[in-house]
Amino acid sequence: MRLVSWAIAALLAFALPAAAQTVPQFQVDPFWPKPLPNNWIFGQVASVAVDSQDHVWVLQRPRSLSEDEKGATLKPPRNNCCVPAPSVMEFDADGNYVQGWGGPSQTPWPGREHGLYVDKKGFVWLSGNADADSAVFKFSHDGKLALTIGKLGPTGGSNDTTLLGKPADIQVDETANEVYIADGYGNRRVIVFDSETGAFKRYWGAYGHKPNDDKQAKYDPSAPVSQQFGNPVHCAKVSKDGFVYVCDRTNNRIQVFKKDGTYVTEWFYEKPTLGNGAVWDLNFWPDAKQSYLLNIDGENNVMRILNRTDGKVVGTVGRSGRYAGQFHWVHSIAVDSKGNVYTGEVDNANRIQKFKPNIAP
Repeated sequence: MRLVSWAIAALLAFALPAAAQTVPQFQVDPFWPKPLPNNWIFGQVASVAVDSQDHVWVLQRPRSLSEDEKGATLKPPRNNCCVPAPSVMEFDADGNYVQGWGGPSQTPWPGREHGLYVDKKGFVWLSGNADADSAVFKFSHDGKLALTIGKLGPTGGSNDTTLLGKPADIQVDETANEVYIADGYGNRRVIVFDSETGAFKRYWGAYGHKPNDDKQAKYDPSAPVSQQFGNPVHCAKVSKDGFVYVCDRTNNRIQVFKKDGTYVTEWFYEKPTLGNGAVWDLNFWPDAKQSYLLNIDGENNVMRILNRTDGKVVGTVGRSGRYAGQFHWVHSIAVDSKGNVYTGEVDNANRIQKFKPNIAP
């Protein structure tokens, strides 16, 4: 057992450079973004992403708004404000609104907006986690459908290679033209497709094993660790040096793989956490070595700064609450090239927050 642990540590130490000496700290910018035009209002902010221009993209859920929040659209109007914003919105680095499109009236469209990714070619990828969301969609920068992987409707389960199962998260590996999907709320796997053609490549479950859809026991921190991913498999992020970091949310862990699905190691966080789990999303510190992982936890409502070499927590940001810099169901995280961090919150928080770093990457 010690030999196995030493081998894993040696692999990570060889593959991942040592973390920088100065751990970044952050200060919230309470004035970002600037006020929305057109009497618009955000619903739940399901996902945030940053493109190659450091523009920030927001995926929000218009259908999550209450009647009083969208009162200006009712017939007759209930009140003076507000109008649901487009589901997909682009902002520049200063927080100015650039453009927006999409929403429940567009076809095809997810039943409940969930995941967003903007690749280096400017394509915008979307996923959903409603019952019939068995597909992901690739749109042009201005919202024209370019590719569909899967099909809206009933899922085929965790070993179906054509349909998805309420996929949570998307990331494109630009060097290999592959798209990684955390699949997700219905299925229990990471699945990979060709990002240009949609052709199936490979998939795997926890520990690199074949996933199954058998009913799992409710999470118990004192029980042996689960050999399957829990639902949801909430993120799958690919590092520059070829590792895949998977958010196994309700099992309170990050599992690390090679790009071919070979299991490397796992790290647990706040293992006693029940409810919605402690590992919701993560992203990379944008130095050349990607020295840190920034990991958000929507149950304990904190952002952790992790050494990417060993997963150890070296700093935290925030706590539960609704003041600027605090979190309520923090759901998604994105990082720009300067180290600015953007977070999206769901449930009834309905906001995006920006955190400025104290050091440059």
